[in-house]
Amino acid sequence: MLQGKKGLVIGVANDQSIAYAAAKLTKELGAEVVATCLNDKARKYVEPVLSPLSIPLLNCNVEVEGELEATIQGAAETLGHIDFIVHSIAFAPLDDLHGALHASSAEGFKQAIDISCHSFIRVAHLAQPYMVNGGTLITMTYLGAHLAIPNYGLMGPVKAALESSVRYLASELGEHNIRVHAVSPGPIATRAASGIANFDALMDSVEKRVPLKRLVSQDEVAGLVSFLASDLATGMTGQTLYVDCGEHMVP
Repeated sequence: MLQGKKGLVIGVANDQSIAYAAAKLTKELGAEVVATCLNDKARKYVEPVLSPLSIPLLNCNVEVEGELEATIQGAAETLGHIDFIVHSIAFAPLDDLHGALHASSAEGFKQAIDISCHSFIRVAHLAQPYMVNGGTLITMTYLGAHLAIPNYGLMGPVKAALESSVRYLASELGEHNIRVHAVSPGPIATRAASGIANFDALMDSVEKRVPLKRLVSQDEVAGLVSFLASDLATGMTGQTLYVDCGEHMVP
């Protein structure tokens, strides 16, 4: 389905991360893939799981000046051009994430929105010259962008900004045949999600309420990502697509 496509997957933390599942499946479906991890400390966990897949690995900390620029350029040099990018990074300081939104610090909010939202905007700007055949930009969001999910706090407004950015980027980049989407998975036990207070209780609650009576898997999220990156989805852009076993439709 992705034969001949070339893509960059940003944010692999370990073999349980959504980014890992996306990199693995897009590779298996025929794409040539480059992936990133945060830094050298993360590399020792990520490199062993990507090496068997022959997926080159770059370091990318979007808070380090020039590192995102070097990552996009390095990926383009390795691949020749870029057809799709999967942006799967988010962060908020724990004190701000665990506290009430109205008590969040200005610095914590700035850091959360810079890493979780504005970095995707920067990715779009930097990647556009290398997406010579058009392509797809995909980021990860959550239902907390629309509903006040307990313990999601600060990240709710940040993800709402991210979803709005997807629509504006889709409008701006459409003339370059670049499609932009947000994928909204249900709760998954990833390293990033472990920072959310009472996350196990959230998963238990969702599993009982959703129509499919189970939680979504990383592989199912990767399946949606792969579809969006393929030529089967060329008529779609600017959407938030749920892969959450129906969580978005139940109270």
